Amino acid sequence: MKKEIVIDGNRITDKSSLYEEINRQFMENEDWQLGESLDALDDLLYGGFGILKENEEIRLVWKNFEENKCLFGHEFTREFYAQKLEFPDDYNSDIIQKKLEELNSGKGQTYFDIILEIIDEHKNIELIKK
Repeated sequence: MKKEIVIDGNRITDKSSLYEEINRQFMENEDWQLGESLDALDDLLYGGFGILKENEEIRLVWKNFEENKCLFGHEFTREFYAQKLEFPDDYNSDIIQKKLEELNSGKGQTYFDIILEIIDEHKNIELIKK
């Protein structure tokens, strides 16, 4: 039987609250919290810390899915990339600029699209959109 985890999208209003909800659901018994990072989210979903065991079968129910998808859509993603461009020593500006151009042309991924791609790469996770 799959372990069910519910992300309450009603609690999510911005990037910080997204990761607070992820930490609330996945990291309840840990003495540290997941950072606000897509790479950290990917690492979490492999399991081995928090409430997930490695390759454990998960049913991930995401409430308020469509509203969260809109929240982390084009406008949010443009701001996300613009903030990264302010730190050229930390991020590859050429890659970020290319991603921004793709997004502006309608071809690029939104932040939410990237989250969904990360979840989809973990075949042990079944995403239920509510």
